[in-house]
Amino acid sequence: MSIKNSLIASCVAVTALASGLVHAQAYPTKPVRFVVTYPAGGSSDAMARIIGVKLTEYWGQQVLVDSRPGAAGAVGMEYAAKQPADGYTFLLGNFGPVTANPLMTKVRYNVEKDFVPVGQITRAANILVVPVTLPVKNVKALVALAKARPAELTYGTSGAGSMSHLAGEMFKRLAKVDITTVPYQGGVFSIAAVQGGHIMMMFSDAQPVMANIKAGKLRALAVTSETRTPFTPELPTLAEEGITGFAAANWWGILFPTGVQKPVIDKVSADLGRALATQDVKDKLAVYGVESVYSTPQQYAEFLKSESDRWGKLIREAGISANQ
Repeated sequence: MSIKNSLIASCVAVTALASGLVHAQAYPTKPVRFVVTYPAGGSSDAMARIIGVKLTEYWGQQVLVDSRPGAAGAVGMEYAAKQPADGYTFLLGNFGPVTANPLMTKVRYNVEKDFVPVGQITRAANILVVPVTLPVKNVKALVALAKARPAELTYGTSGAGSMSHLAGEMFKRLAKVDITTVPYQGGVFSIAAVQGGHIMMMFSDAQPVMANIKAGKLRALAVTSETRTPFTPELPTLAEEGITGFAAANWWGILFPTGVQKPVIDKVSADLGRALATQDVKDKLAVYGVESVYSTPQQYAEFLKSESDRWGKLIREAGISANQ
């Protein structure tokens, strides 16, 4: 390349960088849409509104929550992937539609190609619950019972590919037990079935079962995360109870459609970090049994890759499909 062409190329690069920085400094200059893949009123919707209020405060522009439910989150994912890459639409994705669904069924979006990671914002352990009438007080006793009665014990799920389903499959493989899956059309139904003694166990989101645990209507044995949670510090992890390698937690994170300028991504990432560090946001998220988490775009990209790899291995080995 000639000196003249080299100088021209350098000027173009500098101009592009400067343009991006100016855009990021001005951003946002109008309301921003926050797409949620689940219906209004659920935990994902609540998280988006909690974070959205804080970002509205920082930016002086409204962050409008836009619920696009359907097809286990696929409708919202497809919609967000097709939005202009101008930084004025971002997505709250979580484990189901971002990681599990593409591994089990054909979806009309590609997370790696259609989206750019901004950052993880929350995580939530599930709780292993059993009926109070089941004669076990800890995980070791549950495993012993399952081994003594192969295929007789049942565990409920809130649908194929849900965290409750995949955590159960992980438990079966790591504990080397044969328990029978019973799918339900939602967590509320499977929780009621455990409480009534119709099924023997479930890996449930924390928030829907905490009141029943405290009231003595369900027995909690352990949490599914790698470490104990601040919400139930008295409960051991599955790993502590002898299920080595067990780690299964739901999570939520922010994604932009591919093509959004890096300075805008970095600005949103930094402002998310500020919001998630505030005590009022932490307290509001805790109501839903979720912990505030912050990661950089690069860290979130690496996390998404690792989640896809490890759950993909389990799904293939266990022969799990969206029809189960």
